[in-house]
Amino acid sequence: MTNPAAPSTAAREMWPLYAAGFTTAFGAHAVAANLGAFSDDAVKSLLTLGFLLALYDGAEVLLKPVFGTIADRIGARPVLLAGLVGFAVASGLYVVADSPGWLWVARLGQGAAASAFSPSASALVARLNPAAKHGRAFGSYGFYKSIGYTLGPLLGGGLVWLGGFRLLFAVMTVLALAVAGWALLAVPAVPPLPRTRQTVIDLARRVTDPLFLRPTAALAGATAALSVGVGFLPVTGAAAGLGTVATGAAVSVLAATAALVQPRAGRALDAGRITARGGLTVGLLIAATGLGCATLPGIVGVLLAAVLIGIGTGLITPLGFAALAASTPPARLGQTMGTAELGRELGDAGGPLLVAGVATAATLTYGYAALAIVLAAGPVLSLVLAFARRPRV
Repeated sequence: MTNPAAPSTAAREMWPLYAAGFTTAFGAHAVAANLGAFSDDAVKSLLTLGFLLALYDGAEVLLKPVFGTIADRIGARPVLLAGLVGFAVASGLYVVADSPGWLWVARLGQGAAASAFSPSASALVARLNPAAKHGRAFGSYGFYKSIGYTLGPLLGGGLVWLGGFRLLFAVMTVLALAVAGWALLAVPAVPPLPRTRQTVIDLARRVTDPLFLRPTAALAGATAALSVGVGFLPVTGAAAGLGTVATGAAVSVLAATAALVQPRAGRALDAGRITARGGLTVGLLIAATGLGCATLPGIVGVLLAAVLIGIGTGLITPLGFAALAASTPPARLGQTMGTAELGRELGDAGGPLLVAGVATAATLTYGYAALAIVLAAGPVLSLVLAFARRPRV
């Protein structure tokens, strides 16, 4: 008689992928949130800080589609393992060198390595689960990635306080190697599927198809809202006279809400209680409403914004990736996931830039409103067109 509490084979295969998602999120935020910390090896120049922050994301923007395509060609598992080992090597370089100059090399290497194992993990999540369970699988993957984003600044700050960046990079080295070893043992070899020849025109036609553009645009919008919430809600709270504890709690509420909503949204999709298209529309409208609430005064506005942005982004993320997996030929999953991740990175950069630009010309209130309008424009237009197409009685 089998033990019902024992994890299934499929569950054992998925855990290293969840750990890989945690690793890339933790690696991004644990270092980024502490580059300007009060430690002996902290970055003192704002210009240097800006360039170092851009290195990791810049490498991901350029390389994720490339490594996604390679994963389709040789298999996602080898690219996943190579990326995790590369992340460990890049982190270990700084541990050994312990020099400010090597921090640049380490961050660039980490970003390049994450560009390899992040889309590969997403592709494996899709390949190792039947289509009927994609919502649950991507919801769980997003949950653990959100945990990495949430815990990264906190745990990273503690490690930097204890032993500087050298200790933090040592922990990331061990973490990446441990996840690589786990994946080597637990994740099965998933051979690449036969692919038809693809021209540049074929690729352009596929990435401009509404089945790709709609979920990718929603994912970019969700990431933009999340990035703006994490970066600017503390500014709004401080302007309202709130202390760092209150504003930090609001950001934690945002991240925790996004993490908790994702598995539930995925299960609802698999059970047929929601559709991907409907869920993406509702998620964008909720996130836009959250940005609108950020314009309200005091802690009520900040907390409402945090909760609603968290719900919106938590709803969009698993549904967006499940929709992409459903509309993509299995042989092209790596390329699709890599390109979709590129869209998320552009949203991650574009959202704060839009809000900051409008806030510079007017006020932060108008910046929130501008991004809210951008997020709501697509769903509102779709609803108007759907209403207009209704047969008249």
